[in-house]
Amino acid sequence: MLWRRSRREYLKYRETARAQVHARLNHFNTFYKFPLKKVFIKNHKSRWGSCSERGNLNFNYKVVFLPVEIVDYIIVHELCHLAEFNHSPAFWAQVARALPNHVALRKSLRRLERNR
Repeated sequence: MLWRRSRREYLKYRETARAQVHARLNHFNTFYKFPLKKVFIKNHKSRWGSCSERGNLNFNYKVVFLPVEIVDYIIVHELCHLAEFNHSPAFWAQVARALPNHVALRKSLRRLERNR
């Protein structure tokens, strides 16, 4: 799949991405129980997701083209920033609670990025 960034592609897949992201956020947050604020679906150039200092979560619409286990990694990664707004050992311990194989998933995501 070519990784396009056109507005047309974004508008075509945005709502599908929104539904997928919300479903997986709800799934994982039944475990974490973090207070969720706003969730945005965006057309980022180089990010799969982010967490703002206000606790808003942002996700790239292109997650719809990724394998579900990679999407889960992105969702859990950003969700855990609600508890730890850094990449400290405490943050990675939070991620590992839901995804003990997060290191392998991160490597898979990096491989996909190199091959796009």
